[in-house]
Amino acid sequence: MTAPDLKIRNPGFIEFMVGRKSDTCIDGFLGIRHEEMSAGRLVAEFDVDDQHLSFIGNMHGGCLAALCDHCLGVVLYPVMPPGSWAATTEFKVNYLRPVSEGTCRATATIEAMTKRSAVVSIRVENLTDDGTRLVALAQGTCTVKLAEERLD
Repeated sequence: MTAPDLKIRNPGFIEFMVGRKSDTCIDGFLGIRHEEMSAGRLVAEFDVDDQHLSFIGNMHGGCLAALCDHCLGVVLYPVMPPGSWAATTEFKVNYLRPVSEGTCRATATIEAMTKRSAVVSIRVENLTDDGTRLVALAQGTCTVKLAEERLD
């Protein structure tokens, strides 16, 4: 199954996530907000804060990597059967420009998906008063564990 053929199988997940900001885990630390979600697509963002910046004034690349990893899995939940879960198998990030302010917005797209795995691409933009610029590109693979397999 490829991304254009994806169907929403878990609409309740979208209703729960859109507009939500977690208080826990890495997404809570970063302050990630889930802005848009549909079959095969997720837009999530966080505001760059002083606590994200290194001693030289740029955001640590691990913050962008965490954003990408978070989106890599979350984008799958609307198209998986309820009760299933996704786990990152691998991903890579190309850092294109430093970030020191503004908002980081990730757009994750499912490029290909089978019953047990998915490949996702993520574009990260930095939105500032000076405009929007592409700051990172990522791609990764997730393993899908189906709900009926959870009994094992």
